[in-house]
Amino acid sequence: MGELLEGLNRVQDAPVEGKKVLVRVDYNVPLKDGLVSDDSRIRASIPTLEHLLERGARPILLTHLGRPEGKVVADLRLDPVANALQALIDHPVEKLDDCVGTSVEEAIGAASPGTIVLLENVRFHPEETANEARFARQLAGLGDLFVNDAFATLHRAHASTLGISDYLPSSAGMLVQHEVEILSRLTSGPERPYVAVIGGKKARSKLGAVRGLLERVDGLLIGGGVAFTFLRAKGIDVGASLVEESLVDDISGVIRAAEDAQVDILLPRDVVAARSLEETSETQTCDIDAIPDGWMGLDIGPKTVDAFGERIAFAKTVVWAGPMGAFEIEPFAAGTEGIARAMAASDAFTVVGGGETGEAVAAMGYGDRMSYISTGGGACLALLRGKVLPALEALRS
Repeated sequence: MGELLEGLNRVQDAPVEGKKVLVRVDYNVPLKDGLVSDDSRIRASIPTLEHLLERGARPILLTHLGRPEGKVVADLRLDPVANALQALIDHPVEKLDDCVGTSVEEAIGAASPGTIVLLENVRFHPEETANEARFARQLAGLGDLFVNDAFATLHRAHASTLGISDYLPSSAGMLVQHEVEILSRLTSGPERPYVAVIGGKKARSKLGAVRGLLERVDGLLIGGGVAFTFLRAKGIDVGASLVEESLVDDISGVIRAAEDAQVDILLPRDVVAARSLEETSETQTCDIDAIPDGWMGLDIGPKTVDAFGERIAFAKTVVWAGPMGAFEIEPFAAGTEGIARAMAASDAFTVVGGGETGEAVAAMGYGDRMSYISTGGGACLALLRGKVLPALEALRS
């Protein structure tokens, strides 16, 4: 279990007393009507913040929100996030209007001891996602030490996740340590059978994970929009369902590799189909090879839920990344709920990747019945497939 933690600098060992500590958190949270609708990622950061404050440090928080593409977007300002954080912690939170510049430096200098300073959305600056060295130096100049507690961003080589580590002593926050420790159970001798449930909208976003997991798991259960390109690669007509034609050959290769590795790939037997993705759409449940012309599969059907559930019931380790359908629209939510229910009933060590899957599981009331819900979807999958996370490696001695 300790392999991924080996050599990792810990915030508990950093000399933070009296220091300005830049803390990269992941407050990329969903907003609804100007309010944070799910504060789980904010809650996950509280142990590190309280640790720093108890030791007399001055936390300065960096985060992104959404994808403003290097421009200031009013709806992606962090004021609602600051309000949500303030409701969770017994220390004043001061939110600034930018993340670099003279006014930011002055505000940090004037902040009272015990105050948490939250900088504005770092992605308002295009230099952030480009990991531009000058911008990283500007951010680093605001503090004395750097703590990365944003597990969900560790696979991103951005200025606020990776670049700062070039200029400041850097360590892992408590959330990052906890995530790495938990997920190590899936990278070092997981109990078998070990199955991965893969869903989500597009095959392209999951193809690398599927390839990497082939070397590690005993079975892959593939649903969501991802499944339709796999089905097309097997020669099945899936109607108007989402198919990424440019990936069909690649996925045919993945299917052959799975056969060679004796890894089962289970694909949907049936789907809930509709002509359009709307709450009021007429729907029908049909076998996978009987989707009517002009209709698209938008959720896995009950036969598939049962088949996937049987594999989950016999597994000892299960990881799930990606919903089984368009769960945010009620007629297409049953598949995702069915998988959540099967995992909740399982005696296996069950891990749910972050992002949409974690939000869905929590919203459906199964969150406390999983062994662990990661805060990071892409980072979780990258770690589990054995990929190097650049921002994590930057935290090692």
